[in-house]
Amino acid sequence: MPKTSLESGQVSPDFCLPNQEGNQICLENFKGQWAVLFFYPRDNTPGCSLEARSFSDLKKDFEAENAIFLGVSRDGKESHRKFIEKKELKITLLSDEKAEIHEKYDVMHPKNFRGNEVISTVRTTFLINPEGKIEKVWNNVKAAGHAEKVLSELKTLKGK
Repeated sequence: MPKTSLESGQVSPDFCLPNQEGNQICLENFKGQWAVLFFYPRDNTPGCSLEARSFSDLKKDFEAENAIFLGVSRDGKESHRKFIEKKELKITLLSDEKAEIHEKYDVMHPKNFRGNEVISTVRTTFLINPEGKIEKVWNNVKAAGHAEKVLSELKTLKGK
């Protein structure tokens, strides 16, 4: 399975993207905090719903660690709003309709879909430290239990 070319220790590519309300969210605004950036293929699909729900359920635990998390897909803000309402999510979703940030983070790769090769988002998560450097990368994420693994790694890195 393909994976991102970004690695631990690298400076995380900066970006500004609209959230589900149309407000611009910029990574640089979170300097001084831990940030979890998770890329997922599509709103309202089973795996993506499970992953988003898991992060949403752990929101207070991440906040207790001075961490925020942002989900990124190529869906538009209206799709994100409906996804949040339908699944009762407590998270911020960012819209990268032109896949510019997907390209910066190298998470778009060929996949076989119904017998055809397509370029699609590979589920990938980045844990970014308060200085803006990538601490950990999870490639080809399986949604079940993933948010818990990220939280555990965050606590380990913080020495808890």
